[in-house]
Amino acid sequence: MVRIEVKHGDGKEFLYDCLSTSPVDDIASEIIRISNLQSKINCLSLQLEPRLIPLSGDSNATSPYISLFRALEEAKSYASKDQVLHNRPLSYHVLRDHLQAIEKEFMEIYQFLGFTDSAEFHQLLMGMELLQEGTTKLWWAGKELDRSTRLCDYIGRNEKTKIVIRLQSADSHNE
Repeated sequence: MVRIEVKHGDGKEFLYDCLSTSPVDDIASEIIRISNLQSKINCLSLQLEPRLIPLSGDSNATSPYISLFRALEEAKSYASKDQVLHNRPLSYHVLRDHLQAIEKEFMEIYQFLGFTDSAEFHQLLMGMELLQEGTTKLWWAGKELDRSTRLCDYIGRNEKTKIVIRLQSADSHNE
């Protein structure tokens, strides 16, 4: 497996594993979906945790509060940029499951958190700047990766390769 360190902006975002023979288009699609889920989890954590912290010290706090808090913490821990330091790649499916767990727990107690209806969960994510699959470019070694090629066309067929890929949205300047 090729280990890809994905960067977006200034920091190390996450690690991703794939075969060297994988099409660049498939890699780009998966990396963008992972990056967007990571952003959504961080956004939800920032917006919901302040509402849960006053309840966490309450001795009468019921398990739904604890369940939502736990779901947020687990998702935040998994989506953390610290996973790069621990050499752990992220998976789209695991991130998606964490996001669904947060949504499920939110739906059970949204009215106790000051929300009027369950549709406000999706409104929490409105206005987020997510990467668009059609306009986001992948860069490696100063070159844009052509989506119609395979990764091995750039790095060879060695499955033990480690590379750094930078994500660049269409509206940002060339880095």
